[in-house]
Parts: sequence; structure tokens; C-alpha cells
Amino acid sequence: MVHRCEIRVRFYELDPYNHLNHSVYIQYFEVGRIELLEKIGFGLDVLADRGVRLVITEIQTRFLKSVGPGDFISIETQISEMRRAISVWNQQMIRGDEIVAHQEVTFAATDPDGKPVRFPEDLVIALTSPIKSEF
Repeated sequence: MVHRCEIRVRFYELDPYNHLNHSVYIQYFEVGRIELLEKIGFGLDVLADRGVRLVITEIQTRFLKSVGPGDFISIETQISEMRRAISVWNQQMIRGDEIVAHQEVTFAATDPDGKPVRFPEDLVIALTSPIKSEF
């Protein structure tokens, strides 16, 4: 399953060199992950109500090209690995036909006290099934 969301770069997200600030790339990737979870019916509020938290244990970002003011970019998100309490998410930031950055994030599923727990089976199924089109 690949989820895609669109974002337009805003002027206040730029660094002094008129490029998208490196920290904003990380935020955009997070928007992609949160939108995917909401799309499949497992927003952070739903997970919290079920006693599950997704905690980042590792994050690797590679910046390939600069992004500038007014650029439209897409964030593509997909899960590459699901284990009992660990998942690995791969993401790409795309402008037009070019990949401008990519990121790999490892999550642990925990209870509210931080103890590792299994991912709920219905969440695993939702994350690994094709996304239904809205059209």
C-alpha cells in the first residue's frame, strides 16, 4: 500500500537561503504518516483510546534536492516491515517527477506506560492492505 498526500511549501518554512528548512522536511514526512493513519481509520486519537502509542525509535532522512517557495510536493508513505511490536515505514518526498528526499522511520508499539505491545491485528491488516480509492 502506498499513501500519497500533497503539500505546498509556505514562505515561513524557508531557511535564510530560500530553501525549505531541513526540520520542515521531517514535519512534512510526519504529515504523510498521520494522514495515512487517519485514512485507514487509526488516527492517533483512536490508537490512544485503544491504549496503543506509536513511538519513533529510529529515523533516517536523506536530503537529495532543495525545495523552494511555492513548490508543490507529494509525500508517499508505505510500510516495508511489520513485526510484533516494530514497524518500518519508508517515505519519499516528490516534486513533479523527482525525488527530493526520502526517509525511513522505525516505530515501536507501546502501551501508555511505554511497555512494548503487539500491533493490533486490525491495524496490521489496514496498514498492509491496499488503500481504497475515494473515486
